[in-house]
Amino acid sequence: MTVHEGVRARSRGARAAGSLRGKFLDGVDTFGEMVLLGLGSLRFLATDVVTRRFSWREFFDQAWFMTRVAFLPAVLVAIPFGIIIAVQVGAVAQQIGAVSFTGAVNGIGILRQAAPLVTSLLMAGAVGSAICAQLGAQTVREEVDAMKVMGLNPVQRIVAPRIAAAMAVGFLLNIVVAVTAMMTGYFINVGGGHVSSGAYLSSFISFAQPSDLVLAEGKAVIFGFLATVVACHKGLHAKGGPKGVAEAVNQCVVIAVIVLAVVNVAITQGYVMLVPTRIA
Repeated sequence: MTVHEGVRARSRGARAAGSLRGKFLDGVDTFGEMVLLGLGSLRFLATDVVTRRFSWREFFDQAWFMTRVAFLPAVLVAIPFGIIIAVQVGAVAQQIGAVSFTGAVNGIGILRQAAPLVTSLLMAGAVGSAICAQLGAQTVREEVDAMKVMGLNPVQRIVAPRIAAAMAVGFLLNIVVAVTAMMTGYFINVGGGHVSSGAYLSSFISFAQPSDLVLAEGKAVIFGFLATVVACHKGLHAKGGPKGVAEAVNQCVVIAVIVLAVVNVAITQGYVMLVPTRIA
């Protein structure tokens, strides 16, 4: 028995006894498995691309599947986000007499926070749940075990292409969400007669920085990676038939949303501390 299996066995025994320590050990063990899964997939991704063994067909199939799943919901969610932010920012700007800065506050807020937030929710909810359900069904049908018997590594064949596809789709999806929400905010504020088009755009250009776009795109790539790692782990560890797959999907969505929220706060705080604010 390996050290990892021993820790898992002790965790199961303590959990069966209803011990809080057992639940804690099980959570730590699951976290460690997710970290190893993520690092292993990145290792296979790097080596397979260099050695030309990467499954590009699986990559494009999964990227197209994720795009079909998430594109329309992304647009439909981005529009209400843009309306809410535009209305709230416009109302406050009118009260304090800072209507000319509406474009900067609205655009930068969407670019830095709203667009990555919507992308993270879609990657965790739509894309992550679909990946978890797909892998969970393959796991309970013992297709993954059959791959191992044939000498194929599921992380290399299944997880790595999905992670690469999710990172690429998250990168592009964030652009779609940001553009949609920012255009919605523009039409709400300018079309409503609250501010002129020139003042709206000039304020955004004056305060926005290239690092804001880098931050947003970096968040999207990281969110896609984390959401897919959680989804693949829960899918590959599903058991108990269809009921087990459903439970794995529920756990996947909840864990992914929590993880992405915590990571979003950490990245945002680091950005605020390290990147100086631009003064017009």
